[in-house]
Amino acid sequence: MATGPEDWRSRKFEATHRRIYDVAIGLFQEQGFEQVNVAQIAKGADVSVPTFYAHFPSKEHLIMQVPSAEEFAALLATQPADLSLTERIRRAVPLWLSQWTPEFRADALTRWKIVAATPSLRTRAAEFERASGGLVAGALPTGGSAASDAIIVNAYMAAYTAALLAWADSDGALPLEDAVNEFFDALERR
Repeated sequence: MATGPEDWRSRKFEATHRRIYDVAIGLFQEQGFEQVNVAQIAKGADVSVPTFYAHFPSKEHLIMQVPSAEEFAALLATQPADLSLTERIRRAVPLWLSQWTPEFRADALTRWKIVAATPSLRTRAAEFERASGGLVAGALPTGGSAASDAIIVNAYMAAYTAALLAWADSDGALPLEDAVNEFFDALERR
């Protein structure tokens, strides 16, 4: 079966994307996130700096691969609409985590260990979660108040981020699902 030029370009793009990612993760693990710059990553991956930026908007985006608002909204849409937003989130997140392959889970742990070890990335994670929370809340067809939906989504996203950081801080010894449940439960305690 012959492949066309689009297939070749797509495979080449994906191979370059993966090479940049792998080199960056290795450098971050060896030297620390703050000590590595984009030029070093590009050189190690044998690409130009503009090519790096064609693949990743920043080195932070390379580490914090946050699902899109559409992915979050689609996940919540799998839950019955008559449930509260809180209950839909509580039911959707375990579904999301159950879709992680062992390879994705290992990669996510590696990335979140880098985040957990880097104070500036911990701060950036909070910024990413707030931006994503606003997008998710805006995309929800809940019929509720957009402002209250945004507060709920942002609270659960903060709890989810805290769970990821606790998981990373434990080097994966604390099961991620347990951490998520613990932090989600904390939101509901009064």
